[in-house]
Amino acid sequence: MTQIKIDKEKCVGCGTCVETCPVNLYAMDGDKAAFVGDVDDCLICRACEAACPAAAIEVIE
Repeated sequence: MTQIKIDKEKCVGCGTCVETCPVNLYAMDGDKAAFVGDVDDCLICRACEAACPAAAIEVIE
């Protein structure tokens, strides 16, 4: 089962993951990113993980 982890300490709130995710599984929650979708909808493309400038996102298969 896939897991998406966002390290809130590392997240700089840039919104890159929101813009990058092809299936819109992220949203901003105040000044931090939040995973708001269903993990089963994740394509495991790792675009969010690669695009995050703070390395705050981890996709675990």
